[in-house]
Amino acid sequence: MKEVKRNFGDARKTEIVDAGIELKIEDLIADEEVAITVTNAGYIKRTPVTAYSTQARGGKGRFGAKAKNEDFVNHLFTASTHDFLMIFTDDGQVFKIKVHEIPEGDTAARGKAIVNLISMSTERKLVEVLPVKDFIDEVYVTMVTKKGIIKKSALSQYQNIRANGINAINIDDDDELLNVFVTDGTKQIFIATHDGMAIRFDENDARPLGRVARGVRGINLRKDDFVVSACAVSTDESERMLSISEQGFGKQTKVGTYRLINRAGKGVINMKTTKKTGKVVAVFPVDEDSEVIIITQQAKLIRLDTDKIRQTGRSAQGVTLIRMNDGDMVTSASLIDVSEDEGDEE
Repeated sequence: MKEVKRNFGDARKTEIVDAGIELKIEDLIADEEVAITVTNAGYIKRTPVTAYSTQARGGKGRFGAKAKNEDFVNHLFTASTHDFLMIFTDDGQVFKIKVHEIPEGDTAARGKAIVNLISMSTERKLVEVLPVKDFIDEVYVTMVTKKGIIKKSALSQYQNIRANGINAINIDDDDELLNVFVTDGTKQIFIATHDGMAIRFDENDARPLGRVARGVRGINLRKDDFVVSACAVSTDESERMLSISEQGFGKQTKVGTYRLINRAGKGVINMKTTKKTGKVVAVFPVDEDSEVIIITQQAKLIRLDTDKIRQTGRSAQGVTLIRMNDGDMVTSASLIDVSEDEGDEE
């Protein structure tokens, strides 16, 4: 052995060095598509999209998230495990969490309370959860408050969100964040009020503002009136808006019947409100596949196929969607994601 070393031994031709590669947690997590489910009570989970197998229209469906205390799914969307979720609360705060940090659950699981995943106060109300792949300038976060203030900011303004959240919008003490949605410069804004008024204007009437800005007036409210719903609509004037009132009345109206006017106007009549109908509770865009869930003060709950609700003009009072007991009234109405109920026929 010594002779071999003496005759053939030489210096090592390769060298092992520290390459200085910095691994992030995402490098160790598969980039895969998952379904994110958020309930009305603020529970969230992620589920592999493979758990939601396709089914022919008219099938029996499958059980989705288990309801508890009349809770129901009101957000369901797909995202990558490497994407972010932006979580907005009624006081104008926004939090950020990676999708892979959301606990995984099967289709029947309720999920985990969002307040246990982020530094969100239990006194605050969840307003919206938005999936984000890239924080870019060409996409806008558009926010509307109960007092009719609208603010549009480039998504890139929210890239550096601290663990304990940041202000997404500065809100007056007597106001609250009501709706948050994404726009791209080609949409129209629809804002509806408690007293039955509504305004539709081009989103570019609200110029992009910095993150710390308060916003500008979206609708000029009457005394004691307030916003109940705000959303983005397309330029397709055949899109339908569903309006629901306190006494269980509802109607569908084509968005084109609400004339396009300038931001900060008083708007036009959206729904004829009387003592019989009560004031407006919610307004949102629907299509032939939409379903709505209506909840009353006395915990009555009804789920309806919106395609069966009559289309009427703007100033109509609508038809009865749910019959009310004496002293009862509708407290909330929400579109539900029927995808959560889709799956193999049993």
